Amino acid sequence: MDKTLPDLATAVAGIDDGMTVMIGGFGGSGAPIELVHALIDRFLATGHPKDLTVVNNNAGNGHVGLAALIEAGMVRKLICSFPRSADPVVFTEAYRAGAIELELVPQGTLAERIRAGGAGIPAFYTPTSFGTDLAQGKPVEEFEGRPYVQERWLKADVALVKAHLGDRLGNLTYRMAGRNFNPLMCMAAAQTIVQVSHIVEPGGIDPEAVVTPGIFVQGVVEVASPAQEEDLNRAGAVYPEAAA
Repeated sequence: MDKTLPDLATAVAGIDDGMTVMIGGFGGSGAPIELVHALIDRFLATGHPKDLTVVNNNAGNGHVGLAALIEAGMVRKLICSFPRSADPVVFTEAYRAGAIELELVPQGTLAERIRAGGAGIPAFYTPTSFGTDLAQGKPVEEFEGRPYVQERWLKADVALVKAHLGDRLGNLTYRMAGRNFNPLMCMAAAQTIVQVSHIVEPGGIDPEAVVTPGIFVQGVVEVASPAQEEDLNRAGAVYPEAAA
């Protein structure tokens, strides 16, 4: 099955109001900037999607990517592990104004909750957060004399992911640290849309080098020269430009 998509607008056309959307990346590394901006373009043109729950490692930086998605008023709730990043002004202002909800999750727990969602494991136990506000209301069990907090899986309607190579069947490889949360999110979402730097024919990726098998991917769009969040922020970029 050929999973290639003709353009970014087509790639994000199926994302609806109220969906849970996982967005890959660790800061700017592996962040699908072009897919996120295409989603903003769709919102500006149609008023949809809105009231999204977004799962990401952080809360965005500057006025591009995830930060721009929040600034557009599209995000109702953010689930992340690191809301205080280099320049989180957009999220900070929205949160203080009561315009967005925050669910704070320790980073390792966030990764494991996503992995559990992809593996079909509804809950697991971890010592992380025991005795803190983050554990309030959660079941606690003792194992080998140590208390552990129950955490639930995280799943999504859609994952937006950035990879390096993808073939027409959806098999993916990643570039160095750009791998981060992306493979886990591919597994935990009902639909995974991926931007790749290069689309190759089936067989163009050594099977032993495949990180994400195509069974977890529903659409692939080529973005030959993807933007890097840090470069955009150093240049003072704002998305969309009319917001500057």
